[in-house]
Amino acid sequence: MSEDFVEEKNSKEDSFADLLEAYSKGMNEDLQLGDKLRGKIIFIGRESVFVDTGTKIDGVVDRNELLDENQELPFKEGDILELYVVSYDGNEIRLSKTLSGIGNLRVIGEAFRKAVPVEGKVKGECKGGFHVEVMGKRAFCPISQIDLKYVESPDAYVGETYPFLITQFDEGGRNIVVSRRELLKKQHEKRRKEFFEGIAIGMQLEGRVTKLMPYGAFVELMPGIDGMVHLSEVSWSRTERPDEILKIGDIVTVKVIGMEQGKRPGEMKLALSMKQMTGDPWNNVEGKFRIGDKIRGKVTRCVKFGAFIEIAPGIEGLVHISEMSYKRRVLKAEDVVTAGDIVEVMVKEMDVENRRISLSMRDAEGDPWIDIYNKYKVGQSIEGIIEKKERFGYFVSLEPGITGLLPRSKIESLQKPSVIEKLGQGDAVAVVVEKIDPGERKISLIPGDTMDEEDWRSNAKDSEKPIGSLGEKLQQALKSKDE
Repeated sequence: MSEDFVEEKNSKEDSFADLLEAYSKGMNEDLQLGDKLRGKIIFIGRESVFVDTGTKIDGVVDRNELLDENQELPFKEGDILELYVVSYDGNEIRLSKTLSGIGNLRVIGEAFRKAVPVEGKVKGECKGGFHVEVMGKRAFCPISQIDLKYVESPDAYVGETYPFLITQFDEGGRNIVVSRRELLKKQHEKRRKEFFEGIAIGMQLEGRVTKLMPYGAFVELMPGIDGMVHLSEVSWSRTERPDEILKIGDIVTVKVIGMEQGKRPGEMKLALSMKQMTGDPWNNVEGKFRIGDKIRGKVTRCVKFGAFIEIAPGIEGLVHISEMSYKRRVLKAEDVVTAGDIVEVMVKEMDVENRRISLSMRDAEGDPWIDIYNKYKVGQSIEGIIEKKERFGYFVSLEPGITGLLPRSKIESLQKPSVIEKLGQGDAVAVVVEKIDPGERKISLIPGDTMDEEDWRSNAKDSEKPIGSLGEKLQQALKSKDE
């Protein structure tokens, strides 16, 4: 390298340093290139925003640099901005949120010593991180320092321009290390502080579900700030697990219902509610339901004494085990329903003050005994199914909910009782209606067409009343034979 070239190069660097020094003197003895200042907005133009620098010369910052993520200017005249001095041309002081552009090692060194953000463009990936161009100089950003979150796709950052902090400046500028994470942390801490200073019970916020646990859901209200919706606050409806209603990534609106001091100063643990975004459904239950209404509901749980049915979100009623069926004897609710079943019920009683509603499945279905005389007549022959065999007789199902008793004494009085005695539970048997008692819900039966002539004589004589059409025919046949 020639001595003339070296001399020329040194002369250019010296003149650039002198120029920087001249800039500083021209602005103000206390205001230097790279300094951070707080200034009031004095005018907002179409392309530029003018700021009072505290000197005789006003500062100018590009309007586009101050736009928010919605491309709107969130400031007005009189607002205070924090900006950095990036240049001075004798007439105005240029300001920016970061230091950027072509500079020399002296400027970069000043940015390092004063912790001034600099603008850098991610040029490419390298082992352990990224190559970043800062003011025309090559710098290194470790992959762990490019973002606050874990980096899944490093190539997504290549080509992007971000503000960085210089964290290392060694070997005369040959080793420059930058961090975007440190700057993001500072910005994040500032936003956290502002968030917690402005939060209050009763506020309504929008957030994203980030985690589901057996006891509730965590909702991110802003990056790094979560609140918890307890399982009991997810919905007015009975919920066993939050994943029955929510999934990760859902956007939800919540209400702040509790605040507790966190481990970090100024930080709060937030209790949130989704269900309180809507009114308590019990407040207008009387306007929705009346005694005698037939409605459909969902079985939410079975208990020893019955089943709870949700007839509207957050409104549950109880079907007692005795109200489950007219057609069968119910020993436990699970014999009739299971959680998740949709059933028809009738409202029997309402106690809004104590939040209780009594329901009936059997009344909704209808009582088969109501028109019993239209279905069966004394003396009517019918085929039934043996439901149960007892010592005193056989219970015979005539239809669901209607069971008659065939006494053992009537069976044993037959000439051939074995014809019926050999039948088992579930077998069909022919019977004749002997007596109907709707009040006691009882039907007395006698054997039907399995009897021979002597059996009919005996049963007809024992019966207090005529046994109807079939019996009359048989009695007439016997009388004709005697004659």
